[in-house]
Amino acid sequence: MHRLSSPVAHALIPVAALIGIAFALYQWYLVSKIKVSVDNQTHENGNGNVNGENGTHEMEEGVDGLDVRKKCAEIQEAVSIEYKYLGYFMNAFAVVLFLFLGSVHNFSTHKKPCAYDESKLCHSPVANAVFSCIAFILGALTSVLSGYLGMKIATYANARTTLEAQKGVGPAFIVAYRSGAVMGFLLASLALLVLYIAINVFKLYFHDDWEGLYDSITGYGLGGSSVALFGRVGGGIYTKAADVGADLVGKVERNIPEDDPRNPAVIADNVGDNVGDIAGMGSDLFGSYAESSCAALFVASISSFGINHEFPAMMYPLLISSMGIIVCLITTLFVTDFQKLTTIKDIGPALKNQILISTVLMTGGVALVTFVTLPVHFTLFDFGREKHVKNWPVKDVANSCKTGAATNVIFGLALGYKSVIIPIFAIAVAIYVGFALAAMYGIALAALGMLSTIATGLSIDAYGPISDNAGGIAEMAGMPHNVRETTDALDAAGNTTAAIGKGFAIGSAALVSLALFGAYVSRVGLDTVNVLNKKVIIGLLVGAMLPYWFSALTMKSVGSAALKMVEEVRRQFNEIPGLMEGTAKPDYATCVKISTDASIKKMIAPGALVMVTPLITGTFFGTETLAGLLAGALVSGVQVAISASNSGGAWDNAKKYIEAGASEHARLLGPKGSEAHKAAVIGDTIGDPLKDTSGPSLNILIKLMAVESLVFAPFFKI
Repeated sequence: MHRLSSPVAHALIPVAALIGIAFALYQWYLVSKIKVSVDNQTHENGNGNVNGENGTHEMEEGVDGLDVRKKCAEIQEAVSIEYKYLGYFMNAFAVVLFLFLGSVHNFSTHKKPCAYDESKLCHSPVANAVFSCIAFILGALTSVLSGYLGMKIATYANARTTLEAQKGVGPAFIVAYRSGAVMGFLLASLALLVLYIAINVFKLYFHDDWEGLYDSITGYGLGGSSVALFGRVGGGIYTKAADVGADLVGKVERNIPEDDPRNPAVIADNVGDNVGDIAGMGSDLFGSYAESSCAALFVASISSFGINHEFPAMMYPLLISSMGIIVCLITTLFVTDFQKLTTIKDIGPALKNQILISTVLMTGGVALVTFVTLPVHFTLFDFGREKHVKNWPVKDVANSCKTGAATNVIFGLALGYKSVIIPIFAIAVAIYVGFALAAMYGIALAALGMLSTIATGLSIDAYGPISDNAGGIAEMAGMPHNVRETTDALDAAGNTTAAIGKGFAIGSAALVSLALFGAYVSRVGLDTVNVLNKKVIIGLLVGAMLPYWFSALTMKSVGSAALKMVEEVRRQFNEIPGLMEGTAKPDYATCVKISTDASIKKMIAPGALVMVTPLITGTFFGTETLAGLLAGALVSGVQVAISASNSGGAWDNAKKYIEAGASEHARLLGPKGSEAHKAAVIGDTIGDPLKDTSGPSLNILIKLMAVESLVFAPFFKI
């Protein structure tokens, strides 16, 4: 089979990214054809209506507390405040990054011997510092843009999904999934395009110094993951504080339905779904994509084809992502155009088939890219040794993308600790095969294998919160019961696939972190990491403790914010006459402010713990201690993340089991408002911060510490 030429490789990547963007815009156009007009006059019946003559859906503003435009404004305000503080952080950390990296060799502007080939000269430490800062800012801005676009899309789609639910489950599903696809394809395409442009712009300065080029480009992953951390933690605190307050007082104490407009915390809860589940997940998976790409590019830059400047082979990770966009596009058409949903029971299989189809198609796609891109034989740097590799085993590494399907079993396990077993074995197998075939490059490719279908994964993840909020709008607008049943069915399927998404994020985070760990060890010149070394074992112990410290901070943050929310909701029910009767409106703004303030203030300590620990360890205790710290955090963090996510999921499912009343046993435990149901709601509120704040945030902890250590490695090495 003929090898891919450099011009063709140069063309394929941006073309695939632009196709993905065009497809996202087309999906947006299809969703936008559902026109929503806001009727400024309040009618007595309080229901939205559909004008069948012109196809324009009318939703009344201010009916039963529903103000669509006000809700969008609340989301905009919450996100703007959070992003303002993120802007301060980005500027401050960029200065720190420059000072640390530039101080190597006392801010020398002269070329220095390359780290892996001292017979050649590489660019100065100051150049590395400047371009690392630029890459960091690019990654951070792309992550912010990804989260922002995701929330704009979600808020745009929520009401349209609700209104389409009046026609049946099929139309509502299509709108929700198309809207999720807009976010999925925009994020995947933007991430690929920005990284590709950055590489080519940086190359204008670095020329043949590929070591310096790809060393600097790792800042892109650091920027993306830094924003993701604060987005996940801040968004998680925001949404769970509101969720816990709304459920404990509304469901348990006042026995009113979920998303009832009489509940003062209901708007904050719905806003939180967008801030946490949409922006947080988007930034998280963008960070994983950026880091895995940067790790693979860095390891490849010191391989035989990197040293020989074989551009198509170097671009192998980006070509995999390009193939992923095309594969996900075809996969999306199966559910939106080729397959028609007619009943509620079709929803779950349709979503799961998206994962299955994309995995099968991507396996063949990666094999094709491998044979036309990589040399028949090449050499990789393997901890001070050279590993000779053939391109045919790399095809088997592509099968590691099936590890994502293996995480299917996670949501079916009853207990959090027990649910750790199968995913850890699956991850271990992927690591063993990847490392045996292509050393740390194989691990990075395994991570890319899971993330190659990120567009489909994000489409499914975004679909869930869109459906959830659609149900909230239906309840608040007082729409017919069958509409709420349809949106609840969409949401239930989304909850199931969300469990797959969490496993997907955790598994990819483990592989990404290990690839970054290998790149760090190579960069600082460690041939081995000896666990019997006193420095390493100290690092291991402290690193293994960090996920627990981090979880304690995030859990306490949610608890304290939820306490304020509960007190405020109780106060309003007690002090506002006619609130329970529905003749008076609650003060939604105060509850939104509680969540917003908590998310801003409480995200600082967990974020500082993650960002500062590697800097202190590497600076004062050395590269070996930091290697131990990263290994300990990886091993401990993955398992705590899985158990936390699935413990919370088990409690959530127990509540939904009783509420659904689909079996005789469930009906005996119910109905809603029974003692068993109240106990289940309490369990669900305990599990909420586990599965939606601490668990998902731990993915970013292990990735961010590893990529930060890699970026600062030149400073730690001196």
